[in-house]
Amino acid sequence: MTAKSELRMQMQERRAELARSLPDFAARTAAFAGALAFPPHATIAGYWPIRGEADPRALMAALAARGHTLALPRIGAKDAALSFRRWNEGDALIDNHHAIPEPRADADVVTPDILLVPLLAFDASGHRLGYGGGYYDRTLEALDARAIGIAYAGQEVDALPHEAHDRRLDAVVTEKGMRVFARPPV
Repeated sequence: MTAKSELRMQMQERRAELARSLPDFAARTAAFAGALAFPPHATIAGYWPIRGEADPRALMAALAARGHTLALPRIGAKDAALSFRRWNEGDALIDNHHAIPEPRADADVVTPDILLVPLLAFDASGHRLGYGGGYYDRTLEALDARAIGIAYAGQEVDALPHEAHDRRLDAVVTEKGMRVFARPPV
């Protein structure tokens, strides 16, 4: 088992504990919608939380109330980037082959300006640890979009192992607020 695999297992357990201890997480993060200086009418892709992921739905609702278009991802081919479909609260969702709720295939395709990204862990440099499938790394590589992690503050670790293909977050929103990460010089 690799160090990343072991860390993923540890962080899934930690995240599950945090989810149980913070039942008001979604409402607390929604309060920071005004602090997110997104361009007017930006398209924001969130996600439907599973397995204890930090819940972005109240934040998404607050952003929609501010005039932003919402979208959710659809998983296509295993080695492809995610695609995004317009989504509004109340729209029907279907479970994909990973049992993740996603919009129907006939929903309007959109290109997000901002991605709200789930994660297992993050560090002070903006690196994130995901499930290892690479979907968000491929998507961030393909899109010119900002990546905002949605996480419990307790998911922060000192440092994460990372590789050249791993894409960093621009910021993270937790129940304690938002933190913007500095971009490294090019």
